[in-house]
Amino acid sequence: MEFIEKVVAVVNTVLWDYALLVLLVGTGVFYTFKLKFIQIRKFGEGMKLLFGNFSLHGKDKDGQKGLSSFQALTTAIAAQVGTGNIAGAATAIAAGGAGAIFWMWLAAFFGMATIYGEAVMAQVTRKEENGKYVGGPIYYIKHVFKGKFGTFLSTFFSVAIILALGFMGNMVQSNSIGASFKNAFGVDPRIVGVFIAIVAGVIFIGGIKRIARFTEKVVPIMALLYIVGSIIILVMNPAGLVQAFKDIFVGAFAPQAVVGGAIGVTVQKAMRYGVARGLFSNEAGMGSTPHAHATAEVKHPSEQGIIAMMGVFIDTFVILTMTALVILSTGALGSGLTGSELAQTAFSADFGNIGNIFIAICMLFFAFTTIVSWYYFGEVNVRALFGNKAVKLYAVIVLAFVLVGSNLKVDLVWNMSDMFNGLMVLPNLIALLPCVGIVVKKTKEYESGMYK
Repeated sequence: MEFIEKVVAVVNTVLWDYALLVLLVGTGVFYTFKLKFIQIRKFGEGMKLLFGNFSLHGKDKDGQKGLSSFQALTTAIAAQVGTGNIAGAATAIAAGGAGAIFWMWLAAFFGMATIYGEAVMAQVTRKEENGKYVGGPIYYIKHVFKGKFGTFLSTFFSVAIILALGFMGNMVQSNSIGASFKNAFGVDPRIVGVFIAIVAGVIFIGGIKRIARFTEKVVPIMALLYIVGSIIILVMNPAGLVQAFKDIFVGAFAPQAVVGGAIGVTVQKAMRYGVARGLFSNEAGMGSTPHAHATAEVKHPSEQGIIAMMGVFIDTFVILTMTALVILSTGALGSGLTGSELAQTAFSADFGNIGNIFIAICMLFFAFTTIVSWYYFGEVNVRALFGNKAVKLYAVIVLAFVLVGSNLKVDLVWNMSDMFNGLMVLPNLIALLPCVGIVVKKTKEYESGMYK
């Protein structure tokens, strides 16, 4: 186990301290300028599309090959809004100081342009299989890279996402649920793992339609519940809220100047944990959410690209920020805890034991919806690599990882998830860079209105 921890640490250092910091932010900056700051220009339109399509009970139309735009978005947000918004934010602050949140914001801002490109390309290159739309990075990778290189890159991505999300990522989700329930109710994490696996298995069997119907109902409710709870805490700590914002901005550039911050934190460390945990949370550039956005039935690919940006905004600038502000404003960072336990301590500062219960319940919904969506993202790639017959075996293995993950050491689980997340990002970003011409062309077409 010690050897595995060392190997994972070395790989993560190379990926997150150097390669991905440049690639992730660089790709976001590149797309932002090429698309003329589309995350700002189309923000209002994105909000109109989001609330205009809002529904808790969407119905399938005759002959419908995909999901509604809102169902596709909630399936994507279900993946984005998970433990990264609670345990991930807490871990980032504990390891990278308050300044890590600033770098999360910056990465998310540029990431909105990246995820726009991902969603547009997923729409452009999607296929119809068995009367249903299916798409994702494996399809646009092969679209821009022909021959053996395209096959290698798409296969590498498929294997990486199956390991990163289907297996390791879902271990993280069940691990956080198990830890929060043990802290709040004293329940054995293994019992929680069995419960999660049984319910998830029932939803897996129903395919993308059942997953979409589940997420469109649960995601809006769980997000609203968490936001309201967080706002109550912040209203109760106005002085702490002001100090929290100060710590975030000071900590981003002068970590040692923040009183009560993490010991030994540097600017580079704040950036590293901010970008890493930010990616784990909003998934911009990771290549996961395009699988959901590819299924949306919209008038033009850019329309889904715009609504995809709203997913990053809701995930990072709203929900994740709420977690960070509650932790910092209540002074919970000084507890020395990390992960979901740190978040529970923060909410318990004003809510008492109800805070533990509140986070445990939110964690259950956040992480469980992520498990469901990540399963589907992996399934698309399993089917592409091995065919339909392999899907049932994949589902069984995912459920096994959910069971095992509920009772593992949290640090190793998070680090392994970081490693596999980083590996799947590489082929996705390599493909996205040459796709920019197609994305720009589609954007101009959409803005001109000529496609109508």
